[in-house]
Amino acid sequence: MFSKKLMAGWGDMDFNSHMRNTAFLDKSGDVRMLFLSEHGFPMSEFMRLNIGPVVMKDEIAYVKEVLLLEEITVTLSLAGLAEDGSRWILRSDIIRPDGKLAARVNSTGGWLDLAARKLIAPPPALMATWQKLARTDDFQELPSSLKSK
Repeated sequence: MFSKKLMAGWGDMDFNSHMRNTAFLDKSGDVRMLFLSEHGFPMSEFMRLNIGPVVMKDEIAYVKEVLLLEEITVTLSLAGLAEDGSRWILRSDIIRPDGKLAARVNSTGGWLDLAARKLIAPPPALMATWQKLARTDDFQELPSSLKSK
C-alpha cells in the first residue's frame, strides 16, 4: 500500500487544538499527488497533457484526534474504478503515531480535460498508474462518467 509520513503542522490545527477537518483533506490530496508524481505523473506531465484530477465528493469519518506536531501516516488505496478509468474512488487512512486510525477520507473523482472542461477517460499510462494502487476490501466497479453517444 502506498503511504507517506507527514506532520500535523501549526496551520493544520483548529480552535480545539487538534487537526482541523479540512487539513485531513489537504493531507490526503498531498499524498494523492505524491503518488502520481512518483509514478511518472508530476504536475508538468498533467500540464503537458492538459488534464487533471478533479474531486467531486469527499467523505471524512473522524475516529481519533491528531495533535500538533504529531507524525501521521497517510495511506492511499483504490476503493472504486470505472472500467474506462473515467471515475474513481480513492481512500486515504490517516494513522496516528500510536497506530490508531485518526480518520478515513473517501474521495470520488474523475479526470478533467482542462481545455474542454469535461470529464474524460485517462490516457492508458495514467490508467495503468491508477491500477498500481492496492484495492480496498470493499472495492467496487463504478459506472463510466462518460455519456454514451
